[in-house]
Amino acid sequence: MRRPACVLLFFGLLAAASAADDVPVYDFVDLTDDFARFFDSTQTLADAQRVAAFRKDFVPLFPQFYGTDRFANAPLDVYEKRVARELASFPSIRAGYARTAMAFQDMLRPALSTFRSALPDLKSIPPIYLLHSLGEMDGGTRTLDGKLYLIFGADVMASAHDFADEQPFLHHELFHVYHQQYFTECQQVWCGLWVEGLAVFAAKQLNPQASDSQLLLTQPEAIRPQVDMHFRESVCAVAARLDSTQAQDLDALFSFHRLNERVPPRAGYYIGMLVALQAAKRYSLAELAHLDAAAARRTVQQGLDALAACE
Repeated sequence: MRRPACVLLFFGLLAAASAADDVPVYDFVDLTDDFARFFDSTQTLADAQRVAAFRKDFVPLFPQFYGTDRFANAPLDVYEKRVARELASFPSIRAGYARTAMAFQDMLRPALSTFRSALPDLKSIPPIYLLHSLGEMDGGTRTLDGKLYLIFGADVMASAHDFADEQPFLHHELFHVYHQQYFTECQQVWCGLWVEGLAVFAAKQLNPQASDSQLLLTQPEAIRPQVDMHFRESVCAVAARLDSTQAQDLDALFSFHRLNERVPPRAGYYIGMLVALQAAKRYSLAELAHLDAAAARRTVQQGLDALAACE
């Protein structure tokens, strides 16, 4: 069942004088049960029939996310195989998926409260969806049909998060929402370094005891030890690509590809955090988030220069 709810966030740690209309509200929609029910009701169907039923009955629940328009650059059969694959693998994650879905709002509320206490100029929160992401994501913002959403994939959270405390992860994603209020992202490596590095740094600032796993620095493999082992090469590889918009560079530094056998996948998250640590010597977290593009680009370069001497 689709359950939208408009939730008023009360932050007891904020000044009592805060006006009610200054407190953000958000819409929350949980589609996790809907997916489980669809899975159960279509188990006897052949793959082709099941995918057709998915497109007919399930996609309309959130067509902006599940519709084929998002995958227009890929052949239709790739989309259909993905749906069939995720349905087939659902039993292996179902128990964890159900636990994640059941606990999600109880985890989200304190995360929002502590985040708002640390960064009270959070202006608004986009609609939050909890769903089966078809293997796409554990969490993140998506702009769909011109509207911003904050989406959490209970499937990937259940299969990839090997920790119980989700607060650092939730703070990471909330920081992206906050940062987007003040900074317009671009498709260059330095932007990814700034945006993702600051989000990891913010999660660590708000959760000083957070492990690398909770900071998402162990996916798909441990990032910190590999970068540290080849530190100058890793930092200079990033520095040499700061203005690149090439997919292979972005995928290697912020996704699951790799530059070479020494620089691990998603190294940009860790190196970006180190850049943020350098910048935090001069700026508060809020001040870092408020920097415009020119100042942020300068700050990234200064941070890399402080980390390693590159030709």
